[in-house]
Amino acid sequence: MKSAQENQIRNRANTWHRLFLRSIKFINAIMITAPFAFCWYQYYADRLYHPYYAKGDMLVVLLFMILYISFGRIYSGFTISINRISEIVYSQVLAILFTNAIIYIITWLLTRFLPNPIPLLITVVVEGILSTIWSIAAHNLYFYRYEPIRTAVIWDMRRGMKDLIESYGLDKRFNIVSTPNVWEVFKEPDKYLDDVGAVFLCGIHSHERNQIIKKCIEKNIRAYVIPRIGDLIMESAHPMHMFHLPILMLERYNPTPEFLFIKRVFDIVSSSIALIILSPLMIVIAILIRRDGGTAFYRQKRLTKNGREFYVLKFRSMRMDAEKDGVARLSSGDKDDRITPIGHFIRAVRIDELPQLINILKGEMSVVGPRPERPEIAAQYEKELPEFSLRLQAKAGLTGYAQVYGKYNTTPRDKLLMDLQYIAKPSLAEDLKIIFATIKILFMPESTEGVEAGQITAMDGKYSADMTEIKENARRN
Repeated sequence: MKSAQENQIRNRANTWHRLFLRSIKFINAIMITAPFAFCWYQYYADRLYHPYYAKGDMLVVLLFMILYISFGRIYSGFTISINRISEIVYSQVLAILFTNAIIYIITWLLTRFLPNPIPLLITVVVEGILSTIWSIAAHNLYFYRYEPIRTAVIWDMRRGMKDLIESYGLDKRFNIVSTPNVWEVFKEPDKYLDDVGAVFLCGIHSHERNQIIKKCIEKNIRAYVIPRIGDLIMESAHPMHMFHLPILMLERYNPTPEFLFIKRVFDIVSSSIALIILSPLMIVIAILIRRDGGTAFYRQKRLTKNGREFYVLKFRSMRMDAEKDGVARLSSGDKDDRITPIGHFIRAVRIDELPQLINILKGEMSVVGPRPERPEIAAQYEKELPEFSLRLQAKAGLTGYAQVYGKYNTTPRDKLLMDLQYIAKPSLAEDLKIIFATIKILFMPESTEGVEAGQITAMDGKYSADMTEIKENARRN
């Protein structure tokens, strides 16, 4: 057991670690804001219809910094300890583009005529170069300064976390020293927990997991928990007091009428504006698809809130006879020979989903919500995972938590976990965050990776096999 002095030393080290991260993030914000401040004072400030005094110009620069930091957080542009350099640069460039675009629109309103964009475009290039320099320097400095954390991966119904950490390049952050089963840890907790600084808990039942978490807190070990379905349902609990006792009240997804009203108004306004702006692009795409032969659009039965069926609209990306055998199947990505030439492009950048703006306008879908599944596919999922229907508590969406933070071939169980995480705490702020984060994945190829044959139930079958092995080990021991 770690002594109080050892815990105090680790707490002090964690405090300095946070201060170091905050310092280099602040340097980044200053580096990106400085070129804009120079551009504003040298060009735009004196061209306003009513030029500001000094304080007004300072507020514009401060607004730029606040917007940049906000977008940077949405796109995870400052997480140098877990992201690759390329991911950091990509995220920060997106934040830079959105921030400068908003500031340009504000400047347009303040000048009452379309301002010259050239100075701001030059500024964006400079900011991009500075972002790249900072990302390389900060990433290298961080991993020069901090050695990988000695880490234990404790699993129950989910294996493979070590391989996942290595595939994402996080072995520079976490040095996996052991991968015991939860029952091994219960037999010899000190053996696996005494000399580590972090623990991953993967698919462990609540009773065993809570016991390990208590020991992690006692030993000042950081725990990363992959939740189970019940954990995410508990996130929606409302704390209250009854009988002079703390009570957690849970119920089915039931957001306030005010939230639903504002969400519906937002859906109508945003889908209407998007249809107007994107209509020229949609006409061109429809013409290109028609040239490949067949219809430009197709309707497909999907499930939305409470299991209600509706027909989703999409641009056709596959041949007309893609399912001539009558069997519903997911796409295998670039390897799928059913996809047409134009279909590969529109699927890669998600343009095939644009007609669903009409579904949103009709009220069948929302901008943000769990993606609608086909009844046949959902039925296959539910054979191995009956809880999959829990995602139908909310109206289906054009984009969602699982689309932003998962991939097309993310397992059904993990899609459910992410959708339940969204359903647990609905808010307009979360919807806006998901909308902006969706833009980040449009040009990320891994977000549209296909599903291999048999993959639908393979992962859940693996869970079942692991569970059988675990029970057998417990019986023997």
